Amino acid sequence: MSELLPLQAVLNGRTTPLSAEASAAGRRGCPLSDLRDRLRRAGLRPTRQRLSLGWLLFGRGDRHLTAEMLYDEAMRAKVPVSLATVYNTLHQFTEAGLLRQLALDGSKAYFDTNPTEHHHFYLEDEAKVMDMPDCGITVDSLPEAPEGMEIAGVEVIVRLRRRAGARRQS
Repeated sequence: MSELLPLQAVLNGRTTPLSAEASAAGRRGCPLSDLRDRLRRAGLRPTRQRLSLGWLLFGRGDRHLTAEMLYDEAMRAKVPVSLATVYNTLHQFTEAGLLRQLALDGSKAYFDTNPTEHHHFYLEDEAKVMDMPDCGITVDSLPEAPEGMEIAGVEVIVRLRRRAGARRQS
């Protein structure tokens, strides 16, 4: 997190990292300019709200979050957006291929900032999503797709819950 500039500083045009760590991390160019380019390449106009939410989403590496989680982060960062705008932006980013939507729980959709094909663990007790290590999972017996359709991908989600008496590890 020390590599990030405060969101308001970035949106106000500041491009110099606050810490020497960020410079030493090999960051080149302006992160905000990189985000603008990424949005344009995905066919999205880099509006202030998309840039603000994109900064929050992609500035911390690969992670999984709900619209409500992103909205809470935006409120803490003093980004003036509505929950509806957060949902719309997440869906636009997903359609543009910048995010992957995960259907893990009937009441919540999670969004993965790593849109590449990979599998997940879902910790039911904590409503937490984790990337599954690449362990060569294969699905051998897929049904044939209905006429006029093709299989776009296969997702494996392994649901986990703590055994009775097991303690959480920090």
